[in-house]
Amino acid sequence: MNHFLTPVSFGVITERVVWMDYRFSDKVLALKPNAIREILKSASDPDVISLSAGNPAPDAFPIDEIREISERILRENPIGVLQYGVSEGYTPLRDTLKRYLREKHHIGTEEDELIIVSGAQQVMDLAAKSFLNEGDVLVCEAPSFVGALNTFRSYNTELVGVPVDPDGMNMEALEKTLDENPRAKLIYTITNFQNPSGVTMSLEKKKRLYALAKAHGCLIIEDNPYGDLRYYGEDVPAIKSFDTDGLVIYSGSFSKVLAPGIRVGYMVANKQAMSKMIICKQGQDVHTAMWSQMLCYEYMTRYDFEGHLDYLRKLYRVKADLCMKLLDEYVVPNGITYHKIEGGLFIWCDLPDQVDMLDFCKKLTERKVCVVPGNAFLTDGDLPCHSFRINFSTPTDEDLTAGIKIIGALAKEVIQ
Repeated sequence: MNHFLTPVSFGVITERVVWMDYRFSDKVLALKPNAIREILKSASDPDVISLSAGNPAPDAFPIDEIREISERILRENPIGVLQYGVSEGYTPLRDTLKRYLREKHHIGTEEDELIIVSGAQQVMDLAAKSFLNEGDVLVCEAPSFVGALNTFRSYNTELVGVPVDPDGMNMEALEKTLDENPRAKLIYTITNFQNPSGVTMSLEKKKRLYALAKAHGCLIIEDNPYGDLRYYGEDVPAIKSFDTDGLVIYSGSFSKVLAPGIRVGYMVANKQAMSKMIICKQGQDVHTAMWSQMLCYEYMTRYDFEGHLDYLRKLYRVKADLCMKLLDEYVVPNGITYHKIEGGLFIWCDLPDQVDMLDFCKKLTERKVCVVPGNAFLTDGDLPCHSFRINFSTPTDEDLTAGIKIIGALAKEVIQ
């Protein structure tokens, strides 16, 4: 460290640092800021219409119930809320989730364990830390969730993307990718209402993915934060529901069905696989916040959790219908296409090949509308991309209407 000493009055010497050469680790040196988090800085401008965030609707939060629960547990069990807990999670919540997942989704066997994590993002980190060495390959959908991709990158993992069809990951491309990458260890997939594409993987493809993973000795991370937000069609069974070989690490979350600010997720995996991930969690945060875990437990057991999920589905169905209606009216006629959705919070829009997507998104920002450029969701952000993601859950109906009209007007100007 280079520094010099500056004398001040009364003979006191004050040391002042002028320069430091920060030598970052190889694991983080190449990491770039999360594109969505950076865009949200612009979206915080009150004059900007943000169609970029992935936040739940303001009307989605059960605020009164959360206030009641917080007051009660702080009154009746203050030490339990404020004291340390076990790394695996609050036992009553774990037991409740085990029953819920078995009864509703047929997830969990005697060979599985469930733990509570500090948001589903921690599942990706624990899995990567436990199973990936530097230079190992992780296979994922292209596009995929940028937060998970950055987590995997931090372990010097080689990311290989597989194209996404309207019914999920392209299985022929997946098989070719696994054949060509013998160091592939993990396959990451968001099987329901994928972020960012909105696509749901068909049951046929889920079974094919499982068979390919088994044949190539890979584990599957099945990320399912949006599965309870289906408002059209029939549920498709999770890959974990037919996992008889301990291949699937299943990730669930309360972020989209209760509140993201409480940072509570959960993970189901084979006990042997889970053992190392629990040790890794101990080194990260010791345990997930006790208040948050107790809050989730109380809400699931004392309140109408299923009724709340029904309310969310109705809320988002109305907003999704409005969004698709506006796109059909103002955007599609001007040359942009999009993928119809049956659930979740996102819609993926495609520009014609001749249109520069990044320039289009920049022009939208200049017109006070924020969307997320599609290359943010690729394993290599420098690859060609002609798509962008919009979110309809966060903005008001008025802002959503105004924002999509602006997108349509710009499309008419640029494309036609």
